[in-house]
Amino acid sequence: MAGKILIIRGGAIGDFILTLPVFAALRSHLPGARLHVLGYSHVAQLALAGGLVDDIRPIESRALAGFFARNGSLTPELQDYFASFAVIVSYLYDPDEFFQSDVARCSKAQFIVGPHRPDDAAKSHASDVLLKPLERLAVFDADPIPRLTLPVSTVVDSPTLALHPGSGSERKNWPETNWAALLERLVGNTSAKLLLVGGEAEGDRLERLASRLPAARVETARNLPLTELASRLAACSGFVGHDSGITHLAGALGLPGLALWGETAREVWAPRSPRVEILSGGKGLAAIDVETVFRAAQKLIEPSRKPA
Repeated sequence: MAGKILIIRGGAIGDFILTLPVFAALRSHLPGARLHVLGYSHVAQLALAGGLVDDIRPIESRALAGFFARNGSLTPELQDYFASFAVIVSYLYDPDEFFQSDVARCSKAQFIVGPHRPDDAAKSHASDVLLKPLERLAVFDADPIPRLTLPVSTVVDSPTLALHPGSGSERKNWPETNWAALLERLVGNTSAKLLLVGGEAEGDRLERLASRLPAARVETARNLPLTELASRLAACSGFVGHDSGITHLAGALGLPGLALWGETAREVWAPRSPRVEILSGGKGLAAIDVETVFRAAQKLIEPSRKPA
């Protein structure tokens, strides 16, 4: 199939990472098509930087509002935009089908509806659910593992372990006191440097944790653009984090990692990477002890400790 294909994908970082197999499958099965993404620019840049798509457009555009109302007012520029595609795959939440109907007013594209969010009760992994709509394009048995290849921004002269002590929800976070104890164990018992990463919400936590450690052993990376953060992570030997989009990003980059997991349905939302180990406590996140995490983290720093 030649022409242009538009994939519409909102959602948070993890949702977008779990959609990477969709881009890769279309790229592999329909090599003559140009792939465009309508999504949040700061996240969609990852797919563009990784060569998985050819162009992105911000979904935050105010002009798009007309497409979410019944018989809304459609700008000529956006009418021409949607009319330029042969296929549109939409993962938008559109329960009344206003968006789909308004797009049909200006475009003859084949419109394929994908799920806004997988159903946890179905217990199918999110990446499999997101790939399912591509069967309408005769795309079957696609690789469900998110994969992202980006240039490494720095060359490190010693093992560096990246750690993300936050997430989008406090209930998904391992206690900060446990993080502090883990970091002290890592500094005292390994030679690794530590890279603490986080966004605006984790800023104070990063500073508190870093302040307890020798400055020569720890660096913080706060509020970096995602493509820059991805390049920094790609240079690390491993990653430790929570149930979060950054953990999904690390997995897609191929980092060996640990995900400290709470109540979220792991069969649906766990990182699909075979290199990411899920650690969970029988009585919640707080039940995961520091020693268990430390021993698992050692294997990310010292390859000789990795199981065969």
